[in-house]
Amino acid sequence: MKRFIENYQGEEFDLIVIGGGITGATVAYEAASRGLKVALVEKSDFGSATSAATSKMIHGGLRYLSTYEFGLVRESLKERRVLTNIAPNFVHPVPFLFSIYKDSKTSNLMMKIGMLLYELFSFDKNRLWDNSKKMPSHKSISAQGVTNLIPNALTKDLVGAQVYYDCSSHSPERLTLAFIKSAVKYGAHVANYTKVDDFIIEDNAKSKTIKGIKVKDELSRKNHDINAKLVINCAGPWADIVLDKAKENIDDQELRRSEGIHFITKKLVDKYIFTGATLEGKHFFLVPYRNHTLIGTTDKEYIGKPDDYKVTKKAITELLNDVNQSFGDNEKIKYKDILYAYGGLRPLVEDQTEDVYNSSRKYEITGEKKNGIEGLITVEGGKFTTSRMLAEKAIDKALKILKFPKKKSISENQYLNVSNIKNFDDFVEKKQKQYVEVLPDQIEYLAKSYGTEIDKIFSIADNDKTLLEPLNADGENLSQVLFAIRNEMASTLSDIMLRRTGIALLGHPGKETMRKVAKLAAKELDWNNKEMEIEISKMEEILKIPV
Repeated sequence: MKRFIENYQGEEFDLIVIGGGITGATVAYEAASRGLKVALVEKSDFGSATSAATSKMIHGGLRYLSTYEFGLVRESLKERRVLTNIAPNFVHPVPFLFSIYKDSKTSNLMMKIGMLLYELFSFDKNRLWDNSKKMPSHKSISAQGVTNLIPNALTKDLVGAQVYYDCSSHSPERLTLAFIKSAVKYGAHVANYTKVDDFIIEDNAKSKTIKGIKVKDELSRKNHDINAKLVINCAGPWADIVLDKAKENIDDQELRRSEGIHFITKKLVDKYIFTGATLEGKHFFLVPYRNHTLIGTTDKEYIGKPDDYKVTKKAITELLNDVNQSFGDNEKIKYKDILYAYGGLRPLVEDQTEDVYNSSRKYEITGEKKNGIEGLITVEGGKFTTSRMLAEKAIDKALKILKFPKKKSISENQYLNVSNIKNFDDFVEKKQKQYVEVLPDQIEYLAKSYGTEIDKIFSIADNDKTLLEPLNADGENLSQVLFAIRNEMASTLSDIMLRRTGIALLGHPGKETMRKVAKLAAKELDWNNKEMEIEISKMEEILKIPV
């Protein structure tokens, strides 16, 4: 996989996708798999913003039942099943424990009714390609049952809980990349670190027609004009800013943005995702993650430029206080317990609610012809789970605008490029027997991350077995670093440590490990000492807990 922008010769594409998060990635894959000539550009790294700032869940959205968004819940549950099928190494069933307290805004009866509806809407949940991933039905458990499973759950006024199954995503970053790779397999041209500066516009008497985009390659600093019949704006929280580059007659309405943050602590829960609620009725999760616990999320309106966004101590403290109100019978979580914090902005299309927590996660696909602009579609809103369906609908619209023949989507019925695995448990067992020099749990971790490309990680180390020496308990290694640079467009230390691997996703991996990775990257990417130190400094800043 190579950055096409470095050798672009001016050819015209059927479609340009702006944005390399999960929405842009699925749109590019959907378009390329239906035979369109596609280019995708991302101003930073693939999946580096909203798509990396998730709770690592692929879920139906149980809480949307309370706002009567039954259509969204059904679509999400259907897409949960589709993603479990087409991306079996990335998406796995996991049990949730939804705790219920006497003064909770969600009563035990309401939760039981909600569970019955959730089961009804997920009637096809076990129509899976991999029978090992079938999900049991929900069940009620007592207060004692809760504390047996979650020893540190708050016991005062605890009524009981509902236990049900949804799915988690081992690595949203690599799942996003898998969609990018699948698009490339079908001929898409992709480039990260390629910023859109402007549109190429043809002015007519009554309207403007978009003919492409003007971009800057942020690595070479070269400018390019990329020509296309149609452009799809999938810039997420930046969608309105991209749209501003084309508009004169479009209203100055800004996209609404919601901040969601998470942090990592030591292990607090084991197999179950614990769902608690604040006094205001907003929910949070404690998620088992790599022998640690991932805690999130917030849902607070963000006012300001998305490029200026960063996680603050205030935001972390607010989440910490909310969690400690409803969790921690034996021991409360302290600020010093936080190992790593991250956050991002969600684009929201609904502006009818005062509180963004209650805003819909629906999406909109808008053609700009009504605003006097042709050749441009903007996609806004949505959630990670429903991104493939959003892409399917967006390309249906694109084909109609382009006046191309209708062509049926195939993305629902075929594996992603790195995920052609009929039974994941059997696949892991086979690889554990094949690579006996690596611990079984570490093989499972690598299998989840790389799917059918796992053998390529080991082949890189054929002539140097030290590349497979584990850098952490999950068995991540320097062979992955080389693979990321040579095959996955990793250009910075943060690309490598936060998105191609998870070496820094549990917090600072230690100075020795940081330098090992940086030195190998410097050699492969031809950084001098000064450039390497700059990359290390940037990573140190990213990993710093706000004070």
